[in-house]
Amino acid sequence: MKTALSIAGSDSSGGAGIQADLKTMTMNGVFAMTAVTALTAQNTTGVQGILEVPPAFLAQQLDAVFTDIRPNAVKIGMVSSPALIETIGERLRFYGAQNIVLDPVMVATSGARLIQPEAVETLRRVLLPMALVATPNIPEAALLAGMEIDGRPAMEQAARRIGEQYGCAVLLKGGHSVQDANDLLYAGGSLRWFEGRRVPNPNTHGTGCTLSSAIAANLAKGFDLPQAVERAKAYLTGALAAMLDLGQGSGPMDHAWTLQGVFAQEAE
Repeated sequence: MKTALSIAGSDSSGGAGIQADLKTMTMNGVFAMTAVTALTAQNTTGVQGILEVPPAFLAQQLDAVFTDIRPNAVKIGMVSSPALIETIGERLRFYGAQNIVLDPVMVATSGARLIQPEAVETLRRVLLPMALVATPNIPEAALLAGMEIDGRPAMEQAARRIGEQYGCAVLLKGGHSVQDANDLLYAGGSLRWFEGRRVPNPNTHGTGCTLSSAIAANLAKGFDLPQAVERAKAYLTGALAAMLDLGQGSGPMDHAWTLQGVFAQEAE
């Protein structure tokens, strides 16, 4: 069985972060491992608190994984401070990690900020150049590209700008677009649109984590980047279309991952 590592924060509600990553990777047919960057107290309505892991302990987690069960792919999610980013970069370079998928998590779906302002520049300098592919949403891509994104031409310009500046492929997610859910892949100087239908599901907590983890899982299994993106997008769309509602409280509940077993693409 192929292996994949998630370097991300914990979500106490189970819908995003390493919990979503573990479920997604498992259902996509790889053995999933984690290196936790932070504990969070959060649910689908917001983030109540963040407790960072000490950088030295994060390094110990990464050492423990790489020296025993080497991952075939690595997904990086929430990393909130410069010191943690530097630690991840140093350890991944040391071990020659491959198939790095960077989800530049900056703001939660609920609107809560998940990264320190000074960490954004460190992420630009350290992690983006290491990534095989980065998966920003429209607000994150606008920040990274330094421009407003208001339609398909602007998405193409922003994806190309980020890719050329940092030397990585870019999957610019269209989920924040009002009209559609089309994603744009910039890789090797070429642009490719992945057309998608907008699922009328108001619950979107953890969808970014799920997509990037599914891409990493498929890369670990040997699919090339366009194939990995296509399979991951189909997986997420199917999970959202299930419209499962676990909530009994007052907040929106997105636990599309609970039906990932139904929509999981079997390991080849």
